Amino acid sequence: MKRLQRSLILPVLLVAAQLAGCRLAPTFNILGSFFPSWLICLFAGIIVAVIANRLFARFALDKEILWPVVVYPCIALLFACTIWLIFFS
Repeated sequence: MKRLQRSLILPVLLVAAQLAGCRLAPTFNILGSFFPSWLICLFAGIIVAVIANRLFARFALDKEILWPVVVYPCIALLFACTIWLIFFS
């Protein structure tokens, strides 16, 4: 009996893991078109990165950034992931 129970544990866990992902994707209805929430978070992260760029320029910190082509996308990704974690997790 114990051997049968042990042999059923792995298949049951695999099926449960597969079914855990079967829920609706978080989407927003904007003017009749559904957009995924990660896309909204990406746009919000880009907007916040632009605001950060303007703040850096205002305080003359943008001259201290060695590789802005790397730093600003990373800032956008940081804010996009933070927005995702705050609102969708």
